[in-house]
Amino acid sequence: MPASPEGPPAEGRSLRILLVSQFWPSAADPDLGVFVAQVVRELEARGHTVDRAVIDHRGAGRAGDARLLRDAVRLARRHRPDVVFAHFLVPAGLAAVAASLAARAPLVVMAHGQDVENAVSNTAVRRATALVVRRASAVIFNSAYLRERLPLRARSNEIIDCGVDLDAFTPRPRAASDGPVFLFAGSLIERKNIVRLRDAFERLGDGRLIVVGDGPLRPELEGRDRIELRGKVPHDHMPDLISLADVVVLPSEREPLGQILLEAMAMGRSVVATTVGGPSDFVTTEAGALVDPTDVDAIHRGMKHAASLPRPNTAAREAAREHDVKRQAARMEAVLERASGGGGRRPAAAA
Repeated sequence: MPASPEGPPAEGRSLRILLVSQFWPSAADPDLGVFVAQVVRELEARGHTVDRAVIDHRGAGRAGDARLLRDAVRLARRHRPDVVFAHFLVPAGLAAVAASLAARAPLVVMAHGQDVENAVSNTAVRRATALVVRRASAVIFNSAYLRERLPLRARSNEIIDCGVDLDAFTPRPRAASDGPVFLFAGSLIERKNIVRLRDAFERLGDGRLIVVGDGPLRPELEGRDRIELRGKVPHDHMPDLISLADVVVLPSEREPLGQILLEAMAMGRSVVATTVGGPSDFVTTEAGALVDPTDVDAIHRGMKHAASLPRPNTAAREAAREHDVKRQAARMEAVLERASGGGGRRPAAAA
């Protein structure tokens, strides 16, 4: 009997999963891959055993890739997983291919964003990605946009994002403030479209824009009236910052998913998001606005519209509920079970 969409796995169906990821949080880098870690937490809560071959700090480079490969193969041989689950196509997917061969286990790989862009723009990466995709029993994409972008056809594919923790990101009232409060969170780089956002915000004439993050475009925002620069903030502080805002804005030139948007919607905040990428999968008219990222007027209109929506925005919370991490982990579990042939094992205590 298969697992229910959100309940525990059926008895006797516990899987041994080898996770291979180039992003994983650590004490030194606590925000790295938190979206992967939350899925693993839910898979373990559903009764599965998850062994991990991961890179847990930024800047690991080729040495980190080589270590990831060694760890993945070593764990595969030691634990003989039912399925190997890779996050990111390359390089994690390459290490996972080797591990799946060593364990004679099926491979499921998840594409998150930059890995797909790399396959589009770089011939060598595209060839490596093709090897991963050919080996994979299934490829999970975190948005329909990414599936369309990848110039390779997977044997089987699913669209499942990593979801949002509805318990951590829950509605809170906002403190009184003059005018609407907007929040942007992300790297201050060209792709995130922060300069056009600045121009659109300044046309509003009132309110505040809180900017969380850092990057080379920070000087474009410094010294601007009504714009507050908060710098980098740990992920577990984001609920406090989102609670300050009426609207969360992410008008990126392209955005594979937009995790901050799901988190804001879960807290009952309206959002403004780009039309280019994953946000169209979940941002409804009632939850906010989708805007052309190249058009400052469109971003301005979207911000005005979102600021006019109810506060708190219960429709946004309901739209985010469809992406509850528990629900998304259950959907990934189903993909992993199918890949493993419906196998699995009983938990050790029942063996």
